[in-house]
Amino acid sequence: HTFALFLVNTVKSFSIMATVSFLARAATRRTFDKVVRSNQFASIGAARFASYFTPAHEYVKVEGNIGTCGITDFAQAALGDIVFVDLPEVGDSFDKGDSFGSVESVKAASDVYAPISGTVVEINDKLSDDPGLVNTQAEGEAWFIKIEMAESGDVDDLLGPDAYKEHCEKEAH
Repeated sequence: HTFALFLVNTVKSFSIMATVSFLARAATRRTFDKVVRSNQFASIGAARFASYFTPAHEYVKVEGNIGTCGITDFAQAALGDIVFVDLPEVGDSFDKGDSFGSVESVKAASDVYAPISGTVVEINDKLSDDPGLVNTQAEGEAWFIKIEMAESGDVDDLLGPDAYKEHCEKEAH
C-alpha cells in the first residue's frame, strides 16, 4: 500500500513537472514568434530602419544616426515583472558595452549595456512612472534611451533578427 501511494505521488510529480516544462517551452516559442513577427526591418522612402541585437538581449533600432535602445522581449520575459528602470541623463556619453542603466524585477536586478557608442539625446520618461510597460512593449513604447551614434560601424558586429532568434533558441535549450 505504501509503495502504491509512493508510485501515485511520483507519477503526479512527474506529470506536474512535464506540464511546467511544456508551458515553459510554449511561452518561449510564443516569445520567439513575437520577435520574428515584430517589425525588425522597414523602409520608408530613402531612409532605412534596422534593428540589431546583443547576445545579452539589448536592442538598438537605427534610424539615421540615432539609435533607440532597450531590452528585448526575451529579456523582459526572463526577468519577470519589471518594477524599476534606472536610466542615465540626457548628455551622458557611453562607449559600446558600457552599463548605462539597470532594470529591477520581482526576480532580479540587471545592468543594461549600450549596444553602440554615443551620447544620450533622449530618455523614455514614461518608464519612471510605468516600469511595467517594459513587460508589455519591450521593443516598442518601452524603449530606454536614444543615442546619437558616434560610429556607424558599431552595429557591424551585432546580431540581425535571424541571428538573434537563433541565439535565443540556443539559449532556451
